[in-house]
Parts: sequence; structure tokens; C-alpha cells
Amino acid sequence: MGLTKQSTGHSVTELDIKKLTPNDKVIALAGNPNVGKSTVFNALTGMHQHTGNWPGKTVGSAQGIYHYKNENYALVDIPGTYSLVSHSAEEEIARDFLCFANIDAIVIVCDATCLARNLNLVLQTLEISDRVIVCVNLMDEAKRKHITVNCKKISEILGVPVVPTSAGKKKGLSTLTAEIRRTTQNLSGKTPKLTQYRSEIESAVAMIEPAVQSVTDKLPSRWLALKLLDHEESFLRSLDSYLGCSVLEIPAVAEAVKSAKAFLSAKGYDTVSFRDALVCDLYRHAETISQAAIRQTDTLHDRRQLRTDRLLTSKWTGIPVMLCMLLCILWLTISGANYPSALLSNLLFGLEEPLSALCTSVHMPSWLHGALVFGVYRVLAWVVAVMLPPMAIFFPLFTLLEDLGYLPRVAFNLDHAFKRCRACGKQALTMCMGFGCNAAGVIGCRIIDSPRERLIAILTNNFVPCNGRFPTLISIITMFFVAGTTGIVSTVTSAILLTGLILLGIFMTLLASRILSDTVLKGIPSSFTLELPPYRRPQVGKVLIRSVFDRTLFVLGRAISVAAPAGLIIYCMANITLGGTTLLSHCSAFLDPFARLLGLDGVLLMAFILGFPANEIVMPIAIMAYMSESTLTEFNNLVALKELLLANGWTWLTAACTMIFSLMHWPCSTTLISIKKETGNWGWTALAFFLPTAVGMLLCFFLTTGVKIVSLL
Repeated sequence: MGLTKQSTGHSVTELDIKKLTPNDKVIALAGNPNVGKSTVFNALTGMHQHTGNWPGKTVGSAQGIYHYKNENYALVDIPGTYSLVSHSAEEEIARDFLCFANIDAIVIVCDATCLARNLNLVLQTLEISDRVIVCVNLMDEAKRKHITVNCKKISEILGVPVVPTSAGKKKGLSTLTAEIRRTTQNLSGKTPKLTQYRSEIESAVAMIEPAVQSVTDKLPSRWLALKLLDHEESFLRSLDSYLGCSVLEIPAVAEAVKSAKAFLSAKGYDTVSFRDALVCDLYRHAETISQAAIRQTDTLHDRRQLRTDRLLTSKWTGIPVMLCMLLCILWLTISGANYPSALLSNLLFGLEEPLSALCTSVHMPSWLHGALVFGVYRVLAWVVAVMLPPMAIFFPLFTLLEDLGYLPRVAFNLDHAFKRCRACGKQALTMCMGFGCNAAGVIGCRIIDSPRERLIAILTNNFVPCNGRFPTLISIITMFFVAGTTGIVSTVTSAILLTGLILLGIFMTLLASRILSDTVLKGIPSSFTLELPPYRRPQVGKVLIRSVFDRTLFVLGRAISVAAPAGLIIYCMANITLGGTTLLSHCSAFLDPFARLLGLDGVLLMAFILGFPANEIVMPIAIMAYMSESTLTEFNNLVALKELLLANGWTWLTAACTMIFSLMHWPCSTTLISIKKETGNWGWTALAFFLPTAVGMLLCFFLTTGVKIVSLL
């Protein structure tokens, strides 16, 4: 069932659910971010939709069907938005869906603990539809904070149904579904009471309404008159597409708008002051409703949150606490992943012999046998064994911080630094996502409103190490920089050094962002609303499900899809000989002179190139080349591995340059595919490839040259 089409190119208004019939109802689920909108959606439809804890997380539409009294209701979870005056692609999607889609009812989800702010969207929505239900969610949290919300009083003031719910505990949902049915059947018996703006605006609206009514009856004339006076360009484009003509080119409408604007100009209003007046009147009305219907008898909870925020967001303690938290997460990941990784490795490689026996029993050709088992399967086994345990620890911890409400505080702490670089503070969030997977961080850049700043975030996301680069960094740190230490001392020292590398990546992210802002992506940083949501007790079950299925297995699946063909290529290069030497050795020898300038060698540089599909296989490829083996190899004993590397000319400088180049080189294939999809441009994709590579090479070159000069003195 297609609702409508829109000129913005977004598919959010296209509902493709085959179970719907013409008699079924379409319900829009709207609301600010962080109000539990997706929780309401999941509770009604039974779908487990991912919920974010910062603005703009829901960047696409989620659609589901629920049944009530033998009727189907299609529920569309539109992107979170604070206003119908769009400042981002997400708000534009939400506005166009509410305005132009063939919706039978609109449910606006509000947060009972901060209802005054949420009512702004409610009041704007009442201008465009008389089929609105206000769902006051999180009533359990309001009760815990000693906040009393009189929903009956709010309903009397607004003239629409107001339903209290606690969606997380499935309370109030039966009343909500009953009210949705009544509203779609015009049985609510209520008439919305619209906001009365100041007299000058009301007079200007009255001048335009007759002309608008004569043109179309598809949209409320009062609201359309307000939007024509506001003259929002993106809305006018969508309006013209919806009506099939340019409304401001209709003589009667154009003349009425011109007269109304002249009237407002005489009263001292220009475009900016007119919009400010609308916003002020809306917020004044929302505050009046709040004062009449909301009571708070105890502010102890607010005082606790304020004290916590002073610790976590203070300019003196915010950054140190953030670094300590990062250190703890890395320490838990490092210390916790070793044992399960070894078990998984033994399990997967234990299957190699049975697979090999199976290939022999079916008389498979030896070349195919080797390519499939010792090439494709062995690479897949290493990728899974190396990636899965750290991700299974890191992603739940990361999701736990997200559920707790801490990640927006990270963005708050780093906002000033990114603003100094003429970038967006939300880039801190996408950068954090890059620690798990750079591809996920690139996709997460959708939360950034400005196209210029979104590009900056995409191009610099690879400067922070993803989960696939952690094993290489950790093993090199352990072998060359914490040798001689054991137990907790070793893991803590490794975590500290790894944190230092991450800080280097963050610094280079900021520096590269500033350089891009001063060159190919010139501009000034845009403003945005960053909500610091209340701290909430994490739902451990949902955290585990979300982190395992939405993140860990998703990222692992993409890595496997590119690692399989890489295994085949690596096996072929290690087994095809030319003049008695393998192709892998030929290529390594060719790259060696250049690699020496970077403090590496030809084998390492070739390993990085062949590791393009997945960073996890870089070190195994290098080991295979050093040992002249025909299949992928890795040492379980780091002492033996260090001896092998030392025998092949490694020094502490080689180890340091390898870590720097591992930290900063081209993105993996999965990330580059994501960059191409997000930017739609091969030029930006190429820049994303060369930017971190050039920086990494320069740092390695300067470090190598500096050490050589010092050694000669």
C-alpha cells in the first residue's frame, strides 16, 4: 500500500506491507527523540526495533502491523523530531510524512518527565490534523521522580485524547489501542483547540486563508497560511510536489501572501522575527499547559542527576572520566577476549581435519581441496576467532553506555573540540561507533544534519581503530612494549598504551577535520540540539540482544563475506610460483624499498594490502610470508612469534611503525562500500581511502627518519 510519494527522495512514506487492505488503518507514530517511541512501537507490533539514546537515531522508517478487534493497523515509526520546522533530513522526513501522507491517525509520544518541551511538537501537529492522540509515556519514571501528570486536564486543554502509558512495562497500551480505534472511526467526540498566536499573526493568516481555501481542500487552510508566511524552502518544494503545481505562482495566493507580508512588515516583522514569534507563542502555550497539569513534589532525583552531570560533563572532570571509562572498557575487552578466542580458534581449526578428510573422500582435486580448506575456510576461521570474542565484549559494553544515557555526554564533552575544528559535535558519537566497526560509524554519520559536516565525519571515521585492528595492536604491544610483565600488570599496561594510540587517532581525527574544513569542505559549524537524556537503568536483556544481533553478528557477517574471497586470493598468491618464487614473495620484494622508508618491510606492506577485505588477517598473512608457508599461519605463543619477527629484522621501531600504520591506513573494503553508499560519489570514496593512508605514511616516515638521524648523532 503506497501512501504517497515525495520529492525529497526518501522512501519513508512508501509503506510496503502486503497484509494491508483498503479498509485497514495507517497510524503514524511521532515524537521527540528519547521519549520511548520505538518502545511503544515494539510493544504494539511485536517487532524488536533498535532504539537509540541520542537525537536522530531512527533515520529510516520502521513499519509493523498490529491487530485490534478484527482490524489491521499499520504503525509507522517515523524519525524522532523536535519540531515540524525542519532543520535536518530526519525532521524533513517526519514533517512530510505527517503533512502529506494519507494517515488515519497520528500518535505523538511524549516524555512525562519533561512534557513541556514535548508539547511543542504536539501543538504544531494539531495544526495539520484533527486525528491526534497524545501518548504520555514513561509515567513510571515520572512517578519515581515524584512528578504528577494530569492527563485528563491536558486532554481538556488540547481537545484531543491523552493516554498515559509505561510502554516498557506494557502499561496503558490497551487504552492507547482503544483510543486509536475510536479516533480513526471519528468516535472520540473531541475537537482540537489550536494555539492562538499574537494578534498580528492571526490577522495575517486571516488575509491568506480565503485564497488558500479556493485552491485546495487537501490541507488545513490556517496551517498552510502559516507555512506560506514562514516561507520554508524545503517545505515549499514538498508542497508543490504534493499539489502538482507551485502554489505561490497562483495569482490569488501570491497576492494574498504579498499583502499579508506587507502587513507584517509594517508591524516590524521580517522572516526571522516572524518565525521567532511563532516559536515563542508555541512554547508559551506549552508552558501554560504544563503549569496547569503537572506537579512535582520532590526534586531529589533532579539534584542527583545534576550532581552526576557536573562530574561527567564538567570541563575539569568530564574528559578524565571519559578516558578512565575508555580505559576500563579496553581492559575488559583485552583481558576478557583472550580465553574465548583461544577456545574458538581450537574449535574452528579442529574442524579443518574433518573437512579435509571429507574433501579427500569425495576425490576432490588437490588444488580445489587446498583452496577451499586451507585458503577460504582457514581465513574465515581466523576472522571469526579473532573478531567474535572482542566484539562480544566491546559491543555490549558500548550498548550499555548508550542505554544508560552516557554517550550524549561524550558528545557534549567533545563538542567544543569539534567546533574548534569547524565540525559537528555529533561526530564524537559516530567516532565512538567506529571503535566497534568503521563501517557502522560511517552509517551512523546520518545523525549529522549538515551535509558538509556529515562528509567530514565520514572521511575521518577511519582514524580511530576498529575492532579488527585491536588484535594486531594488542599483540604488538604485548610482545615489544610490555614484555617481562604478567597478569593484571600486563593487561593494564597494554590498555594504557592502547588508550594512548586511540588518543592519537582522536587527535588526528580532529586535525584532519580542521584541514578538510579549511580546504575542500570549507564552512562554519552548524548549531544543533543535543539533548542530555535522563540516566536510565539499562535493560540488560535488550542490551544483550541488540549488541549481539544488531551489531556483533551483523558486523561479523559482513567481514565474513569479504574474507572468503580474500582467503582464496591469499592462497593462490602463496602457492603460484614464478621462477621458483611465489607471487607473494615477488610482490613483497618489489614493495620492500618503499616499505623501508616507512619503517616497515615489503612483507608487512603486502600483508596490509592483502588485508584490505578484513584487518584481522594482516598479521597471519605476514607470518605466512615470513615462514614461507603455503597457507595462512598464526602463532598461539607470542614468545615464539616475537622470536620469528626478530629473526626477520623487526625492532621496536618496526613494531611502533606497524602500530601507527595499522591505526592509520586505508579503510577496509566493507567500510569503503559503506562510504560509497552514503556519499554516492567515487571522488569522496577515493579521498576517504587516501586521507588516512597519507597521514599514516607521513607519520611512519617522520618517525623512522627521526630515529635514524638521532642514531647517527
